[in-house]
Amino acid sequence: MTTKKIVVTGIGATTPLGGTARGSWNALLAKESGITALEQDWVAEFDLPVRIAGQAKVPAADVLERHELKRLDQSSQFALIAAREAWADAGAPDLDPLRVGVDYSTGIGGLWTLLDAYDTLKEKGPRRVLPMTIPMLMPNGAAAAISMNIPSRAYARTVVSACASSTEAIVNAYDHLQQGLADVVIAGGTEAVTHPLPIAAFAAMQALSKRNDDPAAASRPYDSGRDGFVLGEGAGAIVLETEEHALARGARIYAELAGGAVTADSYHITAPDPEGSAAARAMLAAIEQAGASVTDVLHVNAHATSTPVGDIAEYNAMRRVFGDHLDNIAVSATKASTGHLLGGTGALEAIFTILALHERTAPPTINLTDQDPEIPLDVVTSPRALGDRDLLAISNSFGFGGHNAVAAFRSY
Repeated sequence: MTTKKIVVTGIGATTPLGGTARGSWNALLAKESGITALEQDWVAEFDLPVRIAGQAKVPAADVLERHELKRLDQSSQFALIAAREAWADAGAPDLDPLRVGVDYSTGIGGLWTLLDAYDTLKEKGPRRVLPMTIPMLMPNGAAAAISMNIPSRAYARTVVSACASSTEAIVNAYDHLQQGLADVVIAGGTEAVTHPLPIAAFAAMQALSKRNDDPAAASRPYDSGRDGFVLGEGAGAIVLETEEHALARGARIYAELAGGAVTADSYHITAPDPEGSAAARAMLAAIEQAGASVTDVLHVNAHATSTPVGDIAEYNAMRRVFGDHLDNIAVSATKASTGHLLGGTGALEAIFTILALHERTAPPTINLTDQDPEIPLDVVTSPRALGDRDLLAISNSFGFGGHNAVAAFRSY
């Protein structure tokens, strides 16, 4: 099969940093934090040990129509906002729906809908449960909403692989375009689980930062004082198409999606393999699919969640892949600003990687005041010019269950 060049022609996002992809990027470059104190009544009601999160900066209610808010879970609301922006950014092309596909993911899905419906069942009985409950809570609800809105009739697929979900969706989109299943694909992911139950559950696992007194400084990848990740919410979407198709319609091209790969640790349901062997295989396979060597990679948007164990495991995997060349790679850990969007994080960080290549600027990592000596990376702490060279970058995502997904992007 002849390998096609796959390019990015549209981006969209709604995040703790901003209501658009560009707004989020600009806030990231300005070293802003999207982490704030939670002020909902349920924080005190349940006496939650963690009282901070990266909440969407622009509420979905400020963007969507009332009927959309009523018929979509918040995760699907965020997804639709991001996808519409990406589609408009790609020029809102008038295409045959049979040649447009959707690869869109989530890590958890319609959690708010599910738990609210259960409360209704307990308090008011089965007759008060809304008939839209199932369509709103199902994990493929976001992909379905996007497919019906664009419209897309080639396919609409959902992958659920925890925090690797949306990077895996992007890798799947690459494969589907190579297979000729579509000419254009909307890919990405979403999450909206800023709810007392997952906060309590993640806190019980000792996974979350408890810096309640300083929310903006809580997410601190690679710092010696890191104590866990900060939950985030939002969505990201990118429009991908074959280069031939994009050029034929005169589309603006941000970057090339040069390759991608997915592997599994088969090690532990939550802990990463400390040696990073499977994560390393994913990075190597993505670089190989890009037709490149490890020394061609000049920028990495790391998974870097700010957990004591995870950050070191990813460093070990990168050192296994790059060897001494790792010292020449500009590494950005953007969850320091956004928090961890779980199933939406890979899509958002893909967008940051795409814009880093397009604008030839690696984004900063905030809150790094005392770098862990066991993680001797070249971490970007202020916006850094990447130069005029041909650039290759990778974006890493790793999820509970041992899921590893890596996307490789090349400047265009």
